[in-house]
Amino acid sequence: MDIQALIFDCDGTLTDSMPVHYLAWRATLSRYGVALDEDRFYALGGMPTDKIVAMLAAEQGIPLDPVAIAQEKEADFLRSLHLIEPIAPVIGALHAHRGRLKLAVASGGWRNVVERQLRQIGIFDHFAAIVTAEDTERHKPEPDVFLEAARRLDIPAVACRVYEDSDLGIEAARRAGMTWVDVRLWYTPRRVTTS
Repeated sequence: MDIQALIFDCDGTLTDSMPVHYLAWRATLSRYGVALDEDRFYALGGMPTDKIVAMLAAEQGIPLDPVAIAQEKEADFLRSLHLIEPIAPVIGALHAHRGRLKLAVASGGWRNVVERQLRQIGIFDHFAAIVTAEDTERHKPEPDVFLEAARRLDIPAVACRVYEDSDLGIEAARRAGMTWVDVRLWYTPRRVTTS
């Protein structure tokens, strides 16, 4: 089946926001004595913030309110929103197909954070659907966020192509029966720490 829709992840795919997110994670978690190294942070790409907090708290034996800490982390991120930039090759693909294919965003991020990023880089109005962590019960690597985007676009899953920057997201696209593009082949993500 021909591709009829493109579905984009947001963080690390449309926006070069991952280093800014990592700095926000470090700032927030350091206030509670919780550790998260950058490699692990990237491996968790696509997982909602509150789920990451709950997992880290359980692993490190530190009692935390996942929702409250997640809100604190996102507030730390939004204070640095001016630092994010668009990822040029992905934005180029978006513009090349705008008006020809249906477009959506499907992210593990929270709606207000995703929408503010899309506005920040001037592409909020490009999408027929925006699906975020609040819209599905299960999250990447489960396919639900991509399947919900396809449903909202009224396009069969097999006619959708996903643009992603994380292993969890690519697995979610595969489980959804969609083709995918790994945008990490197009650019090198900035790092905060060096190995």
